[in-house]
Amino acid sequence: MFDPVLGLTADLIAALAGPLGSTAPAIVLFTVAVRLLLLPLSVMQARGERVRRRLAPRIRKLQDRHGRDPERLRREMAALYAAENASPLAGCLPGLAQLPFFAVMYQVFVSSTIAGQANALLTHGLFGVPLGQQFAGTVAGFGLISGPSLVFAGLFLLLLAVAVITSRRIRRTMAEGDQEVQPAALRGLMPLLPFGTLLAAAVLPLAAGIYLLVTTAWTAGERAVLYRVSPSPA
Repeated sequence: MFDPVLGLTADLIAALAGPLGSTAPAIVLFTVAVRLLLLPLSVMQARGERVRRRLAPRIRKLQDRHGRDPERLRREMAALYAAENASPLAGCLPGLAQLPFFAVMYQVFVSSTIAGQANALLTHGLFGVPLGQQFAGTVAGFGLISGPSLVFAGLFLLLLAVAVITSRRIRRTMAEGDQEVQPAALRGLMPLLPFGTLLAAAVLPLAAGIYLLVTTAWTAGERAVLYRVSPSPA
């Protein structure tokens, strides 16, 4: 039932690859197009974040007052967000909206056939590594110290750099006061979440890893611009 969507995506990537001379840059361009499409949601997220930080002192008061009554706390916080015409889930929108695009990208590069025809994209590669290849298969086929494995190593290093930048920003934001409105378990977990892209890239096809790298780098740059003038909580 998803073949038409997969076929359209594969045809789009192939069409982009022609002028660009390679499929890997086509994936980068596809990812950028997706992020531009989702840019309004990112702007909405930034506005929601500014509202949340402005409401942080009032949220802390509600937590102090109703911390022993979770149901009452939930109702009071829902009423507070409703009065401000905001949503605590606004920050999840860009990430959730990306999931269908990422799922399609994944399927395009793991499906041997699309719409009953051989998937020609699986024969395309980056520096000799097929875009449908996973890291484990590359190591098994070429060895850990080899050119193809170094392609994945370069991808991992770039993902690590983006994850470090993102994690530092999360820690800085929490240090400015946001940690006081987050559960303790979540405060400890949030700075580690960006490094999950490394684990994902280790088991996903190279094409999906490229998508992850571009979209996480875009997110880091986007947040640096959209959140630069965010006011500090009172």
